[in-house]
Amino acid sequence: MLKIIDKYILKRYLVTFIVMLLMFIPIGIVIDVSEKVNKMIENKVPFSAIAKYYLDFTIYFANLLFPIFLFLSVIWFTSKLANNTEIIAILSSGISFSRFLRPYIIGATIVSLFALIMSVFLVPNASAGFKDFRYRYLIGNGISEMRDDSDVFRQISKDEYIFVSSFNDVSKMAFNFSMEKFKDDKLQYKLTAGRIKWNPQDSTYTLYNYNKRKIGEFGDIIESGEKKDTVFNFDLEDLAPVVYIAETLNLRDLNKFIEKEKARGSSNINVYLVVLYKKYSIPVSAFILTIIAVAVSSMKRRGGMGANLAIGIILAFSFVFFDKIFGVLAEKSTMPPIIAVWIPNIVFGILAIYLLRNAKR
Repeated sequence: MLKIIDKYILKRYLVTFIVMLLMFIPIGIVIDVSEKVNKMIENKVPFSAIAKYYLDFTIYFANLLFPIFLFLSVIWFTSKLANNTEIIAILSSGISFSRFLRPYIIGATIVSLFALIMSVFLVPNASAGFKDFRYRYLIGNGISEMRDDSDVFRQISKDEYIFVSSFNDVSKMAFNFSMEKFKDDKLQYKLTAGRIKWNPQDSTYTLYNYNKRKIGEFGDIIESGEKKDTVFNFDLEDLAPVVYIAETLNLRDLNKFIEKEKARGSSNINVYLVVLYKKYSIPVSAFILTIIAVAVSSMKRRGGMGANLAIGIILAFSFVFFDKIFGVLAEKSTMPPIIAVWIPNIVFGILAIYLLRNAKR
């Protein structure tokens, strides 16, 4: 009997979640099309680019809002079980509430694993396509806003630093360039240029109005000129990194990228760490939200499913609100990113334990 009940609940859990996704994603696409169609026509966006954008949009949208979809789907079908007095019948047969919860936990495990696989393998590519399309065709100044291209300061090696005041992505030109090399905290040389241009054909740079001062023990050596072609051990991304680069990397590349940025003393390191930690925190939220949803909706209420759905919507959007607020705090304040990312799970985990104890009673 228990296996039949487990299969029944697990099937309802997964089917309702999939139906919820299939129902809301087309609505999201329709709303997005209605908002952006004029901009797409104005920019003469190719149909193939639009089709790929909405494929990426589907994956990005599903990953972003899957906690809400999961929560509402569990609330929905568990409330139906409660209203049909099926839960009362199951518990009256001698099955404990903890045992009744087992198929929900199995379902949450399946969904969590699927969400983790998506965030590691599918979401980075979808995020790259989604963000690239928006910046290229839909956002104000387009491509020029894709990069953090003003007052860029980077540590490119253990003892080398570069700075540019601005970078033009169209002409591949940076302005007010400077490069300093140190040894044992002492300046070895400093190179400055009014402009520096990236030459993608041969991966070289052209300096304009440059000045190089090499510090010597008995005197400095100065070299200057109007133009010079040279090679550096940094690339375009070092001068003007894409603002959403961390979201487009798979787990392995993201870890390498973060280590590289830590060594360089990047000012955006907290942003990258938030992306990394959320790959793990979001799947865990599936368990917490499932327990809360079951605890809230397993009791038959006077308002029926409507009351349970109202409570569920409030809790679901509260979770998303907490997640966004603490994500921004991690990026903009001194709060450690790992703490900020996990606070919503901790708070709602405590709430889940409290509601579960009340539901058992």
